[in-house]
Amino acid sequence: MATAAFPDGWAPGGPLDVAKLTVEYTDRPLGLDEPRPRLAWTATAPGFGATQSAYQVLVATSADLLSLEQADVWDSGKVTSDTIQLEYDGPQLAPRTRYHWAVRLWDGLDRESKWSRPSWFETALLDEGWQDARWIGASTEAAPLLRRAFDLPSPVAKARLYVSGLAYADLRVNGQSVSDAVLDPGFTDYDRTVLYVTHDVTELLHPGENVLGAELGRGFFGLTTENTWRWHEAPWIADPRLLARLVVDHEDGTTTELHSDTTWQVTSGPTTSDSLYAGETYDARLAQPGWDSPLFDASTWSPALELDAPKGQVRAQQHEPIRVVEELAPVELTTPHAGIQVADFGQTTAGWVRLSAEAPAGTKITVVYGETLAPDGQVVAVNRHVHGGRFQVDEYIAAGNGIETWAPRFSYKGFRYVQVTGAEHVGLTAEVVHSDVRPASRFSTDVAIYAWLEDAMRRTVLNNLHGIPTDTPILEKNGWTGDAQVGAPSMTSLLDLSRFFTKWLGDLRDSQTADGQLPVIVPSGGWGYAELAPATEWSTVYPFVLREMHRWYGDTRVLREHWETVNRYIDWELARVEDGLSTSVLGDWIPPGYRKGPPPEDSRLTATAYLHRALVAVIEIGELIGETGDLDRLRKATVELADGLNREFLDREAGLYRTATDPDYRQTSNAVPLAFGLVPDELIDQVVTNLVKDIEARDFHLNTGCLGVGVLLPVLTRYGHGDVAAKVAQQRTYPSWGYWLDQGADTLWEMWETDTRSRNHYFQGTVVQWLLENVTGLRNAGNGWERIVVRPDARADTSQASLRSDTVRGRVSASWRQVGRVLHVEVQVPVGSTAEVHVPSEQPTDVTAVPAPYAGEPVWADGYTIYTVPSGHWSFTSRTA
Repeated sequence: MATAAFPDGWAPGGPLDVAKLTVEYTDRPLGLDEPRPRLAWTATAPGFGATQSAYQVLVATSADLLSLEQADVWDSGKVTSDTIQLEYDGPQLAPRTRYHWAVRLWDGLDRESKWSRPSWFETALLDEGWQDARWIGASTEAAPLLRRAFDLPSPVAKARLYVSGLAYADLRVNGQSVSDAVLDPGFTDYDRTVLYVTHDVTELLHPGENVLGAELGRGFFGLTTENTWRWHEAPWIADPRLLARLVVDHEDGTTTELHSDTTWQVTSGPTTSDSLYAGETYDARLAQPGWDSPLFDASTWSPALELDAPKGQVRAQQHEPIRVVEELAPVELTTPHAGIQVADFGQTTAGWVRLSAEAPAGTKITVVYGETLAPDGQVVAVNRHVHGGRFQVDEYIAAGNGIETWAPRFSYKGFRYVQVTGAEHVGLTAEVVHSDVRPASRFSTDVAIYAWLEDAMRRTVLNNLHGIPTDTPILEKNGWTGDAQVGAPSMTSLLDLSRFFTKWLGDLRDSQTADGQLPVIVPSGGWGYAELAPATEWSTVYPFVLREMHRWYGDTRVLREHWETVNRYIDWELARVEDGLSTSVLGDWIPPGYRKGPPPEDSRLTATAYLHRALVAVIEIGELIGETGDLDRLRKATVELADGLNREFLDREAGLYRTATDPDYRQTSNAVPLAFGLVPDELIDQVVTNLVKDIEARDFHLNTGCLGVGVLLPVLTRYGHGDVAAKVAQQRTYPSWGYWLDQGADTLWEMWETDTRSRNHYFQGTVVQWLLENVTGLRNAGNGWERIVVRPDARADTSQASLRSDTVRGRVSASWRQVGRVLHVEVQVPVGSTAEVHVPSEQPTDVTAVPAPYAGEPVWADGYTIYTVPSGHWSFTSRTA
């Protein structure tokens, strides 16, 4: 493809301007334990073809010192490089210190930008540790309350609270919450990693008496509800506990420290039980108003107990906290029976409800959460995997003090409906709760079902982000690896998951056994290594997401950090291969008509294909980071896997893949080898033809489960059948996404059938990737959007589509509209990136480009006029699309 060459008299765009600074993928992080944090920026420039040729970074102890003459920590000097991210390489960072930094850039003509606006990052404890802080708590079924009164001798200049509460800590200073985070810190394998959080509490403290308080929830650390996945028997299981260190710097230069120890006081709190599965019970009669404030009489409280430390290494939390991100009012209230009120919040979500009521003391108000209603109008709340009879039920026992307001703190639920009994006129507000990740894109189109699909997928994914990527917020709350494997490309196209997936990759590493095995859920308390395992299509998420971190974000450090463990995992998988085939007990989970889960076809086909893709990913990782020593062995293994798959499952005469257990033609068995490049070249056309014939014979319906659904439409489109893909995508009868929509779905379902187990499950919604990459045509071709492809090749029955993505390099967008045969395409390319723009046309002369002098000479292939253009805003018009 031709690359733009600037004509005489034209110059590349510029000069550059620094638009955004981040550290470890976020703006001004508070509390880093990373000794060499990554500093990154994006650049903007007017005109076309702007590039970065060099950078200079300054780091100082104050913003006032950010100058060439005064920077007192680090001056990188002018470095010739087009990188947009580098590791801090100055003197060793001090703990508990704020550092200020700025960058300036040079463009391709060596023109110097202005210095960026200063930004900052602040270190946490680093290797200084917790000093005399100890893990403390109480032996009680109720959520314990802990408090520590203390005096501060003089005005406060700066105060930081470093704290880990297991599983969760609701923290208070002088009667006020220290943060809007909930369900904090994040869930991990507590035998390997324990997270702590840094809070700025400067404005909450004052000279004189102060109080630091905490209420602790059980989460997965202290779960007592019996369940299939045995979280109640996890090796770390224990009562809640707290580790805290408060450091107060005074205006006079002195310092006051407070540590968690047995001088703290403890009592049983009004949250008499809490369970992620069962829900919470709160007895307002037991509340002690002012317990977290000065002047409260805590003489009846007991000394805190010093408890054993968890086995895991205590590290600073780097991913986004979970927050209440939205509030919903009921859209409908019904009374299916006397004394029962049901609220419909209009959308399926994750979180809880805040209630307000006026009732006599001792009145029990019961709230039951569910995604569906029974025929009699009551809420359905059933989970055969959670034992004991109570599931997604909150109970509030009134104190009788007028209007009382309450919301749970330590359990979230999946629901659209809630059912309330025990009192009349209960006010209800749903609070939507998930990891507070940033949107990464905005999609629009004139096809209503496409717009619905993208919106439903986005909300379904968000409802399943709670520090880990879960499979459903109502039933399991488990980090099923297969769900993330198929969902990751769509998830990262919709949302910025740079920090989120970095954290979960650490969870994957923590879950690995000594011989390299990974479980099917991560984190795991011991379940999933033997149960529903091995499942190659699930656990190969590790190398896949790791490789994708470079494509999405240009991240090489995470590749180096996981190189040893990802290879140990691959070695474990290769040791299981027999006769060129991998085995799996899961396969193309839940295709239409197979509600119990496993598909009818031999799962060795998909297992082998996914292992092949995983090996390719590891080879690419090794090449990216210069670890090439053992790659020939892996290349040989990929050949053996491809040969084994084709030998066992490819019917060369018929031109299709089949297994001995197939009841009919299986679309996944053929779409996956096509998607992963495993079909011999001479048989591709025939395999594609058979795939199209089967879809047509089914009246444009799919028969794929969770593995095939995300690759079926891209494969059809890649081989020239975008019109067939569009008919499948717009189908309205079972099985299809349109069928869900017509049944009232507002999120995506686990199963194709209407009696699906869960209505908040993203793994059948990965068709969204086709919408973003084929309908709009915008594709990330690698290295953090350094290479971009725009190819709108699925335009059937669509007249306009657009996608805007905020990437590590800046804003990328593609939009098109078509009237008759005239197609107009707009493309925005950020500084330092190159886009290959494929414009449908009968011949190159049918396309005009603006600005033409900068667009260069195109080439034509397979019905597309192809331009290769650098940064800038480009317009293309085809008269023969």
